[in-house]
Amino acid sequence: MARNPKNMTPPAIKSGETPRKAPKVPPGAEISQRYAEPQGAGGETHQVAGKGVATLTTQQGIPVADDQNSLKQGARGPILLEDAHYREKIFHFDHERIPERVVHARGYGAHGFFELTESLADVTRADVLQRVGERVPAFVRFSTVAGNKGSFDLARDVRGFAVKLYTNEGNWDLVGNNIPVFFIQDPIKFPDLVHAAKPEPDREFPQAQTAHDNFWDFISLTPESMHMIMWTMSDRAIPRSYRFMEGFGVHTFRLLDADGNSTFVKFHWKPRLRLQSVVWNEAVKINGADPDFHRRDLWDAIEAGDFPAWDLGVQLFNQDFADKFDFDVFDPTKLIPEEILPVRTIGRLVLDRVVDNFFAETEQVAFCTQNVPPGIDFSNDPLLQGRNFSYLDTQLKRLGGPNFTHIPINSPRCPMAHFQQDGHMAMRNPKGRVNYEPNSWGPQMGGPREDPVRGFRSFVEVNGEPKQRLRAESFADHYSQARQFYISQTPIEQKHIGDALVFELSKVERPDIRVRVVSHLLNIDQELAQTVANGLGAVLPKPAQAAMPTRHDLDPSPALSIVVNGPEGFAGRKLGILVTDGTDASLFDALVEAVTAAGGTYEVIAPRIGGVTLSNGEGLAAKHMIDGGPSVLFDAVAVIPSMNGAHVLAADAPSRDFVSDAFAHCKFLGLSEGGTALMTAAGLGEKLDEACIGLDAPGKASQFIEACAPLRFWQRELSVDLDAKPARPRNGKRKSK
Repeated sequence: MARNPKNMTPPAIKSGETPRKAPKVPPGAEISQRYAEPQGAGGETHQVAGKGVATLTTQQGIPVADDQNSLKQGARGPILLEDAHYREKIFHFDHERIPERVVHARGYGAHGFFELTESLADVTRADVLQRVGERVPAFVRFSTVAGNKGSFDLARDVRGFAVKLYTNEGNWDLVGNNIPVFFIQDPIKFPDLVHAAKPEPDREFPQAQTAHDNFWDFISLTPESMHMIMWTMSDRAIPRSYRFMEGFGVHTFRLLDADGNSTFVKFHWKPRLRLQSVVWNEAVKINGADPDFHRRDLWDAIEAGDFPAWDLGVQLFNQDFADKFDFDVFDPTKLIPEEILPVRTIGRLVLDRVVDNFFAETEQVAFCTQNVPPGIDFSNDPLLQGRNFSYLDTQLKRLGGPNFTHIPINSPRCPMAHFQQDGHMAMRNPKGRVNYEPNSWGPQMGGPREDPVRGFRSFVEVNGEPKQRLRAESFADHYSQARQFYISQTPIEQKHIGDALVFELSKVERPDIRVRVVSHLLNIDQELAQTVANGLGAVLPKPAQAAMPTRHDLDPSPALSIVVNGPEGFAGRKLGILVTDGTDASLFDALVEAVTAAGGTYEVIAPRIGGVTLSNGEGLAAKHMIDGGPSVLFDAVAVIPSMNGAHVLAADAPSRDFVSDAFAHCKFLGLSEGGTALMTAAGLGEKLDEACIGLDAPGKASQFIEACAPLRFWQRELSVDLDAKPARPRNGKRKSK
């Protein structure tokens, strides 16, 4: 058969690592240049048994007909308790880990209170939302999702934001995240999502990161995830502090008044200190310098009396709004832009007390989405319905034993094939790399698939709505809000998303998975897709199959940008002050006065932990020695060594790294004459810009702190980062501007 040169596989590229150690793609894996998979009514991927692929079964050996959708009362109705496959799958997943949580294992909590500032008595009978000024105790647990208890704080990850309010009518658990949408639409896919995101089961790495084949294989076969991917590849996934992070209830809930009338609601937590994130290079270095960075920041702030605070906001809407809105309000992969439906502030959350014992409180606290007081109710969001079952099951016995079917008397006498694994007393676990579906590892390695012919089916009973496994067509638009999020970012934030995608996909071994992700990006933004393809050295593929075409008429939402909603001053931020013997005492005192007046804090870095002697003969203690206090730990830095001290620091690599990192991370630098000399020694003397502010007199200190309010001088990144330069596509032509 004649070959079409346009469809030929790109020429082989020399290995980027030692060839004998390079991982090989197993011969049975499916390597396809086609990025279209069988889809259901909601655009979800269906891979079926047959042609050498085993039939997916339950642990009891019962064939499964549909592993993508839970059983619902109508396409948009609630999940039904009789869905035995969903309950078994989630039950087993909930009990996979001994002794820690499966997800959200690394958490940190604090006590505080919630105070109502505006009554919602007109729309709900919930007691906690009636009387302005009334306070109720609160406990909040922040967490990463993918890593274990011993992982680092600044992983690129979603952050849990779980709030327990001890109300007069019982505990209200508002179990949210710092991102308002989620990866999947149906809870039956949650085990597959987490299996794919966690370390690959045969090798147990990588830890606390999604930069690996299995995660991106699953994502590239799950188009509904693309909106969430835009968020997790943005700077939202590497927050500077829990204190500068939004929280979202994610789902649509209902408020019920005394007469049973319903108002839909979405919950928002907005930090009083506004939004801030780090850059990726900072995150990498912070995790090395202080893996407990977020924990320490929260503890120190509360102990210092700088109590973190958030406003509770709500988006309220009725059925008419829900019917007219562009997207299904029950779809957890969608949000309602604040510009369309403003957030109404109704209360404040303040954290004012650390825990007495981490294990007794932070580790043992149990949140359940089903814990709501009278006056708050659930919607038919399928993911919320599933969480209501799963959370309770998880908490009933976190050390539980789900593997009762491994006991001979309970074991089916027919073939079994599933991806459920691990747990107490596990006797049989699947072999190999793959523990999720859909996947593209082929019939030999890829494992079983749902069987629509042999699989168990529920009787289609018409009771108002048919009882069926179906994804609503109103859930089928997977790219429009992903595009809206991307175009709502400032250019520097868009660059960071592209950088993150290139980094993550560069760690994926299989080229076809990388390119499959790019095929989805083409449905979001052409330039973004080209940027990622250039970064990977790949040829642009055809766009991925889309259940619904991407809308280009959605307006940008400024509320989605961190930069647009960044700090308005230096309050709550930290200044690092690098000093040596002979540092000008009056300049140091002026900096301390200025940063304190602005509501910020400072820490001193010196050549020795014993501190230094200032120009007036006074001793000054050091919080960090230079080797243990890199500039990544601070929001801005003042470099004020004496001239003699600068000459000493110039010969010290960590000292040069201190200023070069601060410059590369686009921070504001306050520079004495000695500080400027150190910058010159670091090779930056001719690159100083308007965010490198001279501190030649004590009076300049307050001006410097005022200038630090934006925290970043983003213009600098365009000159110091190779990724900011126009890339050369594979065809040899320069990318057009």
